[in-house]
Amino acid sequence: MKLQKMIKASAFAALICIATIVFVFPLAGAGYANIGDCLVLLAGFTLGPVYGACAAGIGSMLADLFSGYAVYMPATLIIKALMAVVVSAVAGRAAKTGIVRTILAALAAECVMVAGYFAYECLIYGAGVAVADLVGNCVQGGASIVIASILWSVACRTKAAEFLRR
Repeated sequence: MKLQKMIKASAFAALICIATIVFVFPLAGAGYANIGDCLVLLAGFTLGPVYGACAAGIGSMLADLFSGYAVYMPATLIIKALMAVVVSAVAGRAAKTGIVRTILAALAAECVMVAGYFAYECLIYGAGVAVADLVGNCVQGGASIVIASILWSVACRTKAAEFLRR
């Protein structure tokens, strides 16, 4: 069982890394928006707090490394791991998570992302850049909430969620 979870976490980490690098939308200022957060949220929903955090943090951190944003690697590892923990904690481990609970869990996790990157950018670039990047992070977070909530709802209705959580 533990080996299966490790394999799923590794697969999610790879998918998160690829989604973050391939599906990129450049933002004004430093950084980019991507759909990797959708998979970060899904990792938290399916793998739980520990394995979801490992997949989310490592996959996203590797995407920063490969895409030339190495300065964000430490923050990304922590922020994305925390996102998976939060989404898992708020959503719970029920086989079927209701849409309201799914959206609230995703919203809470994306708030962690926006606040985490804001704090990190204040430290390394100053408040001006951090404030400028808030809009892009909020747009990415909002899109991720919508997409991940839809995907998770479909997964729950088709029994895919139960399969993934085993």
